[in-house]
Amino acid sequence: MGSVIAETKETEKHIYHQESEIEKTKSHYQSLEAQIKSLHAENVKLKFSIEVAQEEFEEYLTRNNAYDEKIRAYKESIAEVENKWPSMIELHQKEEQVKKLMKKKEELIHDLQNPDGNMIKQAQEEIMYLKDKIVTADASISTKINLLEEEKKVHEKLRKEIEVQNKRYDAILKRLHCQVNKLQANRRQWQWNIQQMEKTAEELRRCIGMRE
Repeated sequence: MGSVIAETKETEKHIYHQESEIEKTKSHYQSLEAQIKSLHAENVKLKFSIEVAQEEFEEYLTRNNAYDEKIRAYKESIAEVENKWPSMIELHQKEEQVKKLMKKKEELIHDLQNPDGNMIKQAQEEIMYLKDKIVTADASISTKINLLEEEKKVHEKLRKEIEVQNKRYDAILKRLHCQVNKLQANRRQWQWNIQQMEKTAEELRRCIGMRE
C-alpha cells in the first residue's frame, strides 16, 4: 500500500507538472496567435501602403509622360520656328532692299551730273526720300536683331528650365522606385514571418493534441 500510495503521489505530481506545461504551452500558443493576428494586420497595412505607393508612382509616371510629350512638342515647334525664322527672313529681305536702295542712290548721284535743274531737283528729292527709307530700314533691322537676341535668350532659358524639370522628375521617379522596392521587401519579410509563426503554431497544436 505504501508503494502504491507513493507511486500514486508521483503520478499525481507528474500529471500536475504536465498540466502546468500544457497551460504554459496554451499561453504561448495564445501569444503566438496574437502575434499572428498583429502580423496579419501589419501585412494588410503594408499591402495598402504598397497599393497607395503604386498608385502614386503610376500617377507621377503619367504626369511625367505628359510632361515629356509637352517637351517633345515644344522642341518640335522650336525646331520648326528656327527653320523658318520669320524675323531672319524679314532681316534678309531688308538687307536686300538696302542694297537695292544703295545701288539706286549711286545711280541717282551719277544722274546728278546732268545739267537739267528739274532732274537734279527730282533726284535730290528722291535721295532725301531714300535716305529716310534707309534710316527707317536700318532702325527696323536693328529692332529685328534685338528681338532675335531676346528670342535666343528666352529659348536658352526655357532649355535650362526643361533640363531642371527633367532632373527633378528623374529624382522623383528614383525615390518612388526605392519606396516601392522597400515596401515589397518588407511585405516579403512579414509574409515569411507569418509563415514561420503559422508553422510554429501548427507544431504546438500537434503537441497539445498528442499530450491530451
